[in-house]
Amino acid sequence: MSTLLMNISLFALLVATLLAISRLRALYEATMLTALAGLLSASLFVSMDALDVAITEAAVGSGISTVLFLGVLALTRSREAVTPRRRLWSGAAVAVLLGATLLYAGQDLPPFADPGTPVQTHPVTETYLHDSQKEIGIPNTVTAVLASYRGYDTLGELVVIFTAGVTIPLLLMRTKRRAERSAKRDALLSEYLVLRVASKILLPFVFIFAFYILFHGDYGPGGGFQAGVIFASGFVLYGLVFGVKRVERVMPWPVMLALVPVGVLLYAGVGVLNMALGGSFLDYGTLVPDHPKDGEHYGILLIETGVGITVAAVLIAIFYSFTTRGASR
Repeated sequence: MSTLLMNISLFALLVATLLAISRLRALYEATMLTALAGLLSASLFVSMDALDVAITEAAVGSGISTVLFLGVLALTRSREAVTPRRRLWSGAAVAVLLGATLLYAGQDLPPFADPGTPVQTHPVTETYLHDSQKEIGIPNTVTAVLASYRGYDTLGELVVIFTAGVTIPLLLMRTKRRAERSAKRDALLSEYLVLRVASKILLPFVFIFAFYILFHGDYGPGGGFQAGVIFASGFVLYGLVFGVKRVERVMPWPVMLALVPVGVLLYAGVGVLNMALGGSFLDYGTLVPDHPKDGEHYGILLIETGVGITVAAVLIAIFYSFTTRGASR
């Protein structure tokens, strides 16, 4: 009963937050409420025991998205422009049409928490939940599925992230940098003593937590994607407070761009190494022939590190691209 009340309360707060965002025209307040909506969504996933999804939503929805929104706000106005009334009707029609489509498609979903759904009764579910402990040898079934059973899918998703990391900077390179205006904006933010002190205190913990999430992915919620997002959020936070130029002293633009493909090459390189050792692509057991489970552990850790490197480099590249773009008011 208490869990039901908790779920209803979180969902009611989420709906109220989303309604408030839809009525706000002040972009800073809307950004803060968007971060709150991400945190409430993560809490709902925790209540449904989807801990890996929850930590992803917390890292992306409440973490990196918020700091990127703040970076974008530095380039634009603080209030939303007034939309002509005739355009409101077209937007409302699209929203109603999309909502109706989702409601129609949702009728094919199985009942919530029904133990007889295909997700619960399919034979592959038993294989993942029970046989993965014997075959892969790591406690976290989600990591075993994503990095071993579905290793090809995860590699494909990493290539998509890599493509975004290459495409967005190339598109924004055509825009002239406005260094003087950026420097003026950086100086304004770094004048706040609380921001300077708080960011310097938080940064070490952010990076330690990112490494903990990366190396703890075999045993609990987390992994390379979440660790990369958290690691990038530390750089973005430092860049927002002290300026992009100081961040570029630690992670120069050419070095960061060179790191974007490193993760993909590390991931694919592990698979090629497995083939050279006599196994199939991403057959991690070949890394330690006498102890295949140790090989699985080392192989998964290597590819998770590759995922983390590419994700962090792509997010930092996007941040660099937007914050050095200059404002157009």
